[in-house]
Amino acid sequence: MKIEKAADMGFCFGVRRAIDLVEKAAQERGPLQTLGALVHNRQVVDKLSECGVSIAGSLDEIRGDVVAIASHGVGPEVMKLIKARELKVIDATCPFVRKAQVVAQRLGKEGFGVVVFGDASHPEVQAVLGWAGKNASASLEIPQFTAQPKRLGILCQTTQNKERFANFVARIIASDTVKFSELRIFNTICNATSKHQAAALGLAKRADLMIVIGGKDSANTKRLAEICADTGVATHHIETVAELDPSWVRGRHHIGVTAGASTPDEAINEVVLKLQEASRKN
Repeated sequence: MKIEKAADMGFCFGVRRAIDLVEKAAQERGPLQTLGALVHNRQVVDKLSECGVSIAGSLDEIRGDVVAIASHGVGPEVMKLIKARELKVIDATCPFVRKAQVVAQRLGKEGFGVVVFGDASHPEVQAVLGWAGKNASASLEIPQFTAQPKRLGILCQTTQNKERFANFVARIIASDTVKFSELRIFNTICNATSKHQAAALGLAKRADLMIVIGGKDSANTKRLAEICADTGVATHHIETVAELDPSWVRGRHHIGVTAGASTPDEAINEVVLKLQEASRKN
């Protein structure tokens, strides 16, 4: 039985940067809080807690004079509240997320309606919408405009799939383009996401079982699982090795392993070791 890890997977630049920033700040300043989970991975959050980094659900829960912004970023209104409270900021916003925020802000200031292809409930998307202004919405389906904008800007949640984004844009063009005097499209999917997805897709096409490791609330990990499953290969999304069922490997000859951008190396290694053990018993 062959167990193969995807060529690109696990911690991305933005996640490593966020963890490094917050760990360093905790070492220098002592215990601090992040506004929401720094990244969507429970194991990473638990490890950070050992360094004195805890989660605040809102600004009202901040106990000290320091707050860390999670990798998903926050909107301008939250930043104003932070400034008003005179809190010191450790901004761990992923640079690719910040790029999407800048694009959204520019479009909003220039009078464009803004549509974000993404999960409207995700903190990254909510923050981007905040920077875009009032005439903005997020959806995975063709948006229904209450007030038809003459100029429209379309961008993407950084962890979305390139092909699905292209299809989304094509459907908008096919259905509504005659109503717009100007249409601007920005591919704001991050490089790491594209590489992870391409590697997972290639591996899924070769394997007869795919194990996808990462937080159950991690958007990019969910996307990896969807991409693998769409190839027709048996796919299981697990968060930790404890969820791995040895019976999954029975009769399998080629097992592929991939992981989300906030999945630590330890979690990946534990799964691979258990797969190797299970393969010897089957």
